[in-house]
Amino acid sequence: MSKLTDVPKRLLIGRALRSDRLGETLLPKRIALPVFASDPLSSVAYAPGEVLLVLSIAGASAYHFSPWIAVAVVVLMFTVVASYRQNVHAYPSGGGDYEVATSNLGPKAGLTVASALLVDYVLTVAVSISSGIENLGSAIPFVVEHKVLCAVAVVVLLTLMNLRGVKESGTLFAIPTYVFVAGVFIMIVWGAFRGLVLGDTMRAPTASYEIRAEHQGLAGFAMVFLLLRAFSSGCAALTGVEAISNGVPAFRKPKSRNAATTLAMMGLLAVTMFCGIIALAMTTKVRMAENPAADLLHHGVALGSGYVQNPVISQVAEAVFGKGSFLFIVLAAATALVLFLAANTAYNGFPLLGSILAQDRYLPRQLHTRGDRLAFSNGIVLLAGAASLLIFIYGADSTRLIQLYIVGVFVSFTLSQTGMVRHWNRHLAIERDPVKRRHMLRSRIINTFGAFFTGLVLVVVLVTKFTHGAWVALLGMCIFYATMTAIRRHYDSVAEELVAPEGPSDDSVRPSRVHSVVLISKIHRPTLRALAYAKLLRTDTLEALSVNVDPAETKALKDEWERRGIDVPLKILDSPYREITRPVIEYVKSLRRESPRDAVSVIIPEYVVGRWYEHLLHNQSALRLKGRLLFTPGVMVTSVPYQLQSSEAAKLRARKRQDWNAPGAVRRGPAEERARETSSSQG
Repeated sequence: MSKLTDVPKRLLIGRALRSDRLGETLLPKRIALPVFASDPLSSVAYAPGEVLLVLSIAGASAYHFSPWIAVAVVVLMFTVVASYRQNVHAYPSGGGDYEVATSNLGPKAGLTVASALLVDYVLTVAVSISSGIENLGSAIPFVVEHKVLCAVAVVVLLTLMNLRGVKESGTLFAIPTYVFVAGVFIMIVWGAFRGLVLGDTMRAPTASYEIRAEHQGLAGFAMVFLLLRAFSSGCAALTGVEAISNGVPAFRKPKSRNAATTLAMMGLLAVTMFCGIIALAMTTKVRMAENPAADLLHHGVALGSGYVQNPVISQVAEAVFGKGSFLFIVLAAATALVLFLAANTAYNGFPLLGSILAQDRYLPRQLHTRGDRLAFSNGIVLLAGAASLLIFIYGADSTRLIQLYIVGVFVSFTLSQTGMVRHWNRHLAIERDPVKRRHMLRSRIINTFGAFFTGLVLVVVLVTKFTHGAWVALLGMCIFYATMTAIRRHYDSVAEELVAPEGPSDDSVRPSRVHSVVLISKIHRPTLRALAYAKLLRTDTLEALSVNVDPAETKALKDEWERRGIDVPLKILDSPYREITRPVIEYVKSLRRESPRDAVSVIIPEYVVGRWYEHLLHNQSALRLKGRLLFTPGVMVTSVPYQLQSSEAAKLRARKRQDWNAPGAVRRGPAEERARETSSSQG
């Protein structure tokens, strides 16, 4: 069965890579930019449109506020980029916002940031792919007619690409990202040349349309609220900025400097493109509406349900290059591609953050391990599943999905920058070098301004978007927070139960007969019980067997083994591809080949848990091993169970169910007895 699944697996994601080749997957800046910054770079394809859509509520006259909104977004972008440059230098280990918040504000703040980022990564995939499908659908009718199916197909394709490894996917994604950036810059320069030098009049295809304002003559607080809502929609341009600080370990050395440089490049490119598209949209008189079928009018008549509203960037490109021209087609294709590939930011951020959270015992341990291609495969698959579910629920509608967006980003921005302020305060209290103090003071000022500004924007986003769908993102954050808290509580209680005592205990007392090969991963109560049980088996040889997946953990195991003086030889099997099952199977088969008449007894210590969801968190390797060993001739498998407290609770629940009587059961018994008594008396 394993060989049957190996063939398609290798065809789809490639051959497995050895652990010692991890350094070969590190990224240079030219590849890291499209890998980690494709989301903020591609958001310029829809962020300007979201600003105009909101302003259209007050009619076309409100469009003259869009340059000021663009200025506010630019100031915010530069603030966030400058702030995160401090982050990558101070915390180069890759924890990003989560590590900063946890280290400086405590575990609860860190978990809040992690929940916000996980939700936002899922939304990044859903929004980017849905927006790309809409851009592609303007040229290919089939895509519009089957939006959900096409969007899910793109998710599957991106998932397979990322399962092949971050460097391969990054190289593949770099080309369309750079084509898109080059295309936008050519459009901005050519548009400026035509307008300022040649004096051409460029008009978007919607320039002659009128907008029916939903609210006429907005002023005072209502207008301020509308402008704030438009600003919060424009802040979509900042999504994904934090991904670089989370992905510092993926950069080549010097990691921090390369990450900071990439951040600066990303900020400069995104800001220039965003402002250029807004300026061209105003020049070419682009018209957008939240409900184009009813609110866009041509000669006073509504366009109707048959009208398809093209994105701002598409309309501007048509006005600048001309519909059907070579550059127009290239930019349209690159825009659709880069929106699909923008999801790659999340495909790199979500699995890495999931691995860190799993290492801290907030998520299942399976998310911490790398797959065959040295990517965090389980996290990639989990992200794909969650994004596909959102796409299905919201019908791949980017306008509906984008209302859920941004909240998580600004929660993480604000808490991260607040944490950095405390970080600098702590270091300034002990630093005496004047040069270093000046640098720290400057960094603290940047992070303080960043915390204030992003906190202010967070309030604006919550107020203006809550009823439009932001509450769904907040609900998702709460669900993630509660789930991770419960997982950590479970792992902590299990670890507490499994601590191996220093002195003699019930777990190390010899029971009464059996042994051969004891599989171990670390020294804890189940290991001691399995060894004690194995010593009683009247066998000629007894050895403990472990698989070297993590050299640091293996060294710790050897040291602990020698320190305790355990009188059983410990054998370590190397596993360059991080597999556990195959090395054990091969070793057991080699024992059988050497002595075909001998029986091999494999003893596996296991925890016994009582709840269905706890089974997902434990004993997965043991299940795979038992499944394979059961089909190996001459090999006996023995599980040595260690009952955790939850298993005792399950036993009590089972006993209660056994003693429970269905309604009426107590009455039926005596009634039957009375009936028998009556029949016997009649007889």
